[in-house]
Amino acid sequence: MVPQTETKAGAGFKAGVKDYRLFSYFHRMTPQPGVPPEECGAAVAAESSTGTWTTVWTDGLTSLDRYKGRCYDIEPVAGEDNQYIAYVAYPIDLFEEGSVTNLFTSIVGNVFGFKALRALRLEDLRIPPAYVKTFQGPPHGKKMPKLYLTVSFFLRLWMIQVERDKINKYGRGLLGCTIKPKLGLSAKNYGRAVYECLRGGLDFTKDDENVNSQPFMRWRDRFTFVAEAIYKSQAETGEFCQLTINIVISNWMNCKNDEIKGHYLNATAATCEEMMKRAECAKDLGVPIIMHDYLTAGFTSNTSLAHYCRDSGLLLHIHRAMHAVIDRQRNHGIHFRVLAKALRMSGGDHLHSGTVVGKLEGEREVTLGFVDLMRDDYIEKDRSRGIYFTQDWVSLPGVMPVASGGIHVWHMPALVEIFGDDACLQFGGGTLGHPWGNAPGAAANRVALEACVQARNAGVDLARKGGDVIRAACKWSPELAAACEVWKEIKFEFETIDKL
Repeated sequence: MVPQTETKAGAGFKAGVKDYRLFSYFHRMTPQPGVPPEECGAAVAAESSTGTWTTVWTDGLTSLDRYKGRCYDIEPVAGEDNQYIAYVAYPIDLFEEGSVTNLFTSIVGNVFGFKALRALRLEDLRIPPAYVKTFQGPPHGKKMPKLYLTVSFFLRLWMIQVERDKINKYGRGLLGCTIKPKLGLSAKNYGRAVYECLRGGLDFTKDDENVNSQPFMRWRDRFTFVAEAIYKSQAETGEFCQLTINIVISNWMNCKNDEIKGHYLNATAATCEEMMKRAECAKDLGVPIIMHDYLTAGFTSNTSLAHYCRDSGLLLHIHRAMHAVIDRQRNHGIHFRVLAKALRMSGGDHLHSGTVVGKLEGEREVTLGFVDLMRDDYIEKDRSRGIYFTQDWVSLPGVMPVASGGIHVWHMPALVEIFGDDACLQFGGGTLGHPWGNAPGAAANRVALEACVQARNAGVDLARKGGDVIRAACKWSPELAAACEVWKEIKFEFETIDKL
């Protein structure tokens, strides 16, 4: 092995470890008054590797130089008092292969509670290709080339298909709707709402994150009524329907019709055993995709489910409920780009990623940065977009971003311009809040999406002329005109908290 060399914070990193075997972490660090940043940086590296608060005799029984973490650079944060960026590197042997749980236990375990630190935030991490290769990643995932939205999945015949090929939808983003109200509907009325939305022109509908198995709607009843709604809308529209369950579980079924529709059924449950039971039920119903709340359920649960989905031919839709508790504060916590990288390793075919323009937090350049980290195979370092390390995913399948939260038809030009075609656009209130009902709301969104895609393909700048595109489409779509009138004054213009 190449010998390690001792380094000091700020002196540059010359540890003698090959890049392909090196983890690198980018921390925003706020020491307590009077505590030197070098001391805090060294403590962060030591606590998450071989160090403790005193010297112990068992240090002599191993090679500390081989296994210890190193803080190899510290730089002040511009415009902030007593705040620093600490770069920390760890050897790959400190982490169990294929375990996001072990990775996070090490790097964000005890260290965030150090008294010497006022605040600490993990902004980014570089995952070495050698470690990436120990993960299965998304069960099927988005495949290149980027010309098509190529979310592929295993059929029961063990053949790999591309999602767009299977659902026969090309050249545009996928269009969905989260059923509202998220809680309180009976299973039968829930299925009715699903039917109306799919009949109106959506590609799929979705359970919300906290729809599990409550007294007013038990999971098995919901699965059954939603399946009925799927098949009924399919028969009436001539389109085959996709069913998604929150875990969310779904299986693709063969059909000679032109399009496939679906619903994400949430299978997240109190125990892993119950979660798997719901996943198996969804599979037996013939659905192609399931849904899971990966942060509240945990990485071990999510990885187990992703492995099951790959073996069973199910797509896996991921919701990020609880993320803002972890990532929203600028000085403390974990940035969402790190959580997105963790999900790509743990496994998920779709992941909610914010909208930029809707009701939820998200700066444009930062959002585009971690969306690329989700979708692309190789991402160059670009600090203007919050990408602090070049990341090579070495062919690990990508994750399709999902834009959802406070969006309506007037947001459609911006969404198409921001996310392109490789995304799911989900309108909950923006569908179900239509004054004429659910089906007209779905039709309005479908018209708006296709009008924006057509205009973009014709060379129209949607960032500047998107409103004109929507107004022109209103002339031949009364459903869209009604939606535009209802939501013309609805905006979510608040200053972003988490900025670069």
